[in-house]
Amino acid sequence: MPDQFWVETLGCPKNQVDSDKLTGTLLADGMAPAAGIDDADLVVVNTCAFIEEARQESVDTILELDQGRKAGSRLVVTGCMAERYGDELADALPEVSAVAPFGVPVTLGPTRARSRFDLLELPRPPATAPWAYVKVAEGCDRNCGFCAIPSFRGKQRSRARASIVAEVEALEVQEVVLVAQDLAAYGRDQGHGSRQIIPLVNEVAERVARVRLLYLYPSDLSDELIDTICATGVPYFDLSLQHVSPPLLRAMRRWGSGDTFVERIEAIRRREPDATFRSNFIVGYPGETEADHDALLGFIDRVQLDWCGFFAYSEEQGTHGATLGSKVPAGLRSDRLAELSEQQDAITAAKRDLLIGERLRVLVDREGEARSEREAPEIDGIIAVPADLTVGAFHDVKVVSALGPDLEAELVTS
Repeated sequence: MPDQFWVETLGCPKNQVDSDKLTGTLLADGMAPAAGIDDADLVVVNTCAFIEEARQESVDTILELDQGRKAGSRLVVTGCMAERYGDELADALPEVSAVAPFGVPVTLGPTRARSRFDLLELPRPPATAPWAYVKVAEGCDRNCGFCAIPSFRGKQRSRARASIVAEVEALEVQEVVLVAQDLAAYGRDQGHGSRQIIPLVNEVAERVARVRLLYLYPSDLSDELIDTICATGVPYFDLSLQHVSPPLLRAMRRWGSGDTFVERIEAIRRREPDATFRSNFIVGYPGETEADHDALLGFIDRVQLDWCGFFAYSEEQGTHGATLGSKVPAGLRSDRLAELSEQQDAITAAKRDLLIGERLRVLVDREGEARSEREAPEIDGIIAVPADLTVGAFHDVKVVSALGPDLEAELVTS
């Protein structure tokens, strides 16, 4: 019987793609997936290090899996924490067999002496759902004041378009979700003289029923890119805004302002009234005043985003934000976070209520659970559908009720 492995993934969709490619490598090496932790000869934890909360979750998960693994198995830590902290992490966690930053060889099992963890171009196993994330680039060329990712993921490194398209074809899914640290900048590093996200989206859209884009920097949202997204039939705009106060955005080393963002969102809605919007905002960045917080509350009320995430600022070593004074106390950060979340929850629920009675085309992800073009997988609400609808197929349904972010729908028979 071949050695068995278990891969535990933490963090963002980009990490999930890395884990899929690691899984493909282990399968190609002759290993087999384990039914559970206690059956695995190799346990790999793909960690997240974006903020302190994510790092703590990664450490807690490592320790938990160490307790649950069988005697004699190997516990390997990879991902962002391994990349960022390396030897420090190995010293702090003697329970771990190896800490393997990307690109660093590590012994995995008897059939492959040393495997490299630079996963961007590796093949991946068949998709287990009717949708899949596809990572089009690694790293980031920006220098946002709150983000340490470029320090350990490096400069942007875009994949060849042919390689991405080949991966899309091999996955054989109905929906592809394109991801990168800075998605709209795809191809800028390849010497074309311009970004290549639009031709990439067009090529992917020729091969799958749905293509969705996550993580768009607002200054790169050109009219041509907006039109391209709308033409795919999935007018879903995930805009990385982070805040709306001009002074705070400058301190974050970010582009834009609340007024600029409002103008862009309204322009998209004039093109496509049914467009869906998601964004994320950092709460309590150094120097954030009550006026800044009120401006963000006002922006959220004005633009009525469909989906929104709020994150308390986490001071990251080596970033510009860590050098700033005027720290916002933790208690005040929490209060502001709660106020924003409560406001957005009400907006999201009201927008979902408006869909009651509407007819939607949905993709069934798993038994009894589906999504329309308005919902990205794993991060937005879902649509409960009859359990006998075919998984992996599209169906026309009518929304009959809403509960917070989720909907319930019945099959349309005529």
